[in-house]
Amino acid sequence: MALITVGPFNRVEGDLEVRLEVADGHVVQAWANAPMYRGFEQILEGKDPRDALVLTPRLCGICSRTFGDDLAAIVALASAADLAHWADRQPPTASDFSHFLHLSTRLGLAGLGRATDRFMSYGGYLLGGRRLLRYGLWDQGPRHLDIETITEDQSHSRMRGADAPLHPSQGITLPDADAPGGYTWCKAPRLGGQVVEVGALARQMVDGHPLIRDLVARDGGNVQARLVARLLETARVTLAMDDWIRLLVPGEPFCVQGELPDAATGAGLVEAARGALGHWLCVRKGRIRNYQIIAPTTWNFSPRDRAGVPGALEQALVGAPVRPGERTPIAVQHIVRSFDPCMVCTVH
Repeated sequence: MALITVGPFNRVEGDLEVRLEVADGHVVQAWANAPMYRGFEQILEGKDPRDALVLTPRLCGICSRTFGDDLAAIVALASAADLAHWADRQPPTASDFSHFLHLSTRLGLAGLGRATDRFMSYGGYLLGGRRLLRYGLWDQGPRHLDIETITEDQSHSRMRGADAPLHPSQGITLPDADAPGGYTWCKAPRLGGQVVEVGALARQMVDGHPLIRDLVARDGGNVQARLVARLLETARVTLAMDDWIRLLVPGEPFCVQGELPDAATGAGLVEAARGALGHWLCVRKGRIRNYQIIAPTTWNFSPRDRAGVPGALEQALVGAPVRPGERTPIAVQHIVRSFDPCMVCTVH
């Protein structure tokens, strides 16, 4: 049995280290460490609530995401068999998507990186009372999503001040580099005490796209499924944007201004590129008293909770092959990157 530390990861937004326990050529346990702390909660305290509109987008400096076919044809793919047939009809060099699918088959990416198969989405692109992407939870089928059951566990975070998991509206963010048991600046968010995965795969599962549900039914959530979902979603949103542009009326107001109360609490839940993003705010005497954020990568790269349950990435890494002499295992790289991590959001 051996312990190896992989990191820092290049081409990842922010700093990331992963500690692996390896035995018999496979990962047995994993610990994800976000080794940098930023502290937006402290930055916002005492400020005018409107300042959050300017400051919080600085959580992330990059939130970005090509096909060789008509986008409508990509969106119409309804099963794993359809996807395989589409790939077989094109040479690998025909497009980036085709190239990825051929490489994915050769590398066995559908067999790497399975986590909980429990997916959460806050829904996205609300227009005219309807969302392009549904709000909800997938756990062996569609489930009701109760956001009041969201908590943050700090038992394995470099934080102090919370003896039990708290709802983010009551959350505390006080850094403590020497916190007993802490191995990351990332908290451990849980939904009803359970680990969930967020991101493009989660959005498409909750929304019910037949291709993604078929891929997950066949092999579970995995490296290939996450990347296919991201590409599929790009096609879906691009087509929707064509419709939205036609609805624009030049000169009409683009936002609604409201009165700011002296005392209020509120929450904003949206889907960012990497998954479910939540901001919880408390205002007293016209100033921010408490501001708590759970970013998408916080869900996916969370540490263990007080029950010892690893986060989604930590679970997904278990079983990954490690070849003799590898200090930066290729399989581990594939799994980590399939979640498209943004660590500067995670440690906000």
